[in-house]
Amino acid sequence: MKVGVLFSGGKDSCLALHKVLQEGHEVKYLLNIYPKNQDSFMFHKQDLGLLNVQAKRLGIKIVSVKSEGIEGKELKDLRKLIGEIKGNVEGIVVGGIASSYQGKRVKKICDDLNLKFVAPLWDYEPEKLWEELFVEGFEVIMIKIACEGIDGSWLGRVINRENFEELKKLTKKYKFRLDFEGGEAETTILMMPEYSERIEIDFDVENEGEYRHLMKNIKVKKLKFTNG
Repeated sequence: MKVGVLFSGGKDSCLALHKVLQEGHEVKYLLNIYPKNQDSFMFHKQDLGLLNVQAKRLGIKIVSVKSEGIEGKELKDLRKLIGEIKGNVEGIVVGGIASSYQGKRVKKICDDLNLKFVAPLWDYEPEKLWEELFVEGFEVIMIKIACEGIDGSWLGRVINRENFEELKKLTKKYKFRLDFEGGEAETTILMMPEYSERIEIDFDVENEGEYRHLMKNIKVKKLKFTNG
């Protein structure tokens, strides 16, 4: 089946992409909504430059549109984006795990456009999600933190089996979701099986209050991109 993948560059959309490729589907497009609002209701905000490097490493065309990130309007932006490529795909893949808010809305767009809604990670338990990421060789880092219990030192640190145990202890103490499905943190992928080569980055950290930390001024090799 020919599909488009809703792609933020984070762990969930990258693992969903990996799984549909393993199943033999043809990924025609990476579809990205780039919200101006840092705290979008629907979408994970990635650095655009880094996002484009990820697409190049994957060798898949990315189609990205900007959105104000306003509830309701960003859904119209997504419908327009999917509508533009619907003639070339049969389904839309999402990396959603438990967000019925997002899942129901994307599924309705797919139903309206006669496209199959594909959610390979739906109802995954958090530890199962991380186990697959570890087994498949994903290098996951946090690029944004927005909850109590995770400090800025986690930004840019590859999450491995050892520090994952530390993260689990913090989860139990501070009661945030281990898969970050509640918006506690956002991630990006430095390496996955489909990349042509690993992504190397440098960055600055911006602290926006006690519980909010953001990766800024990301440099990929000799290229520099800035959030915002």
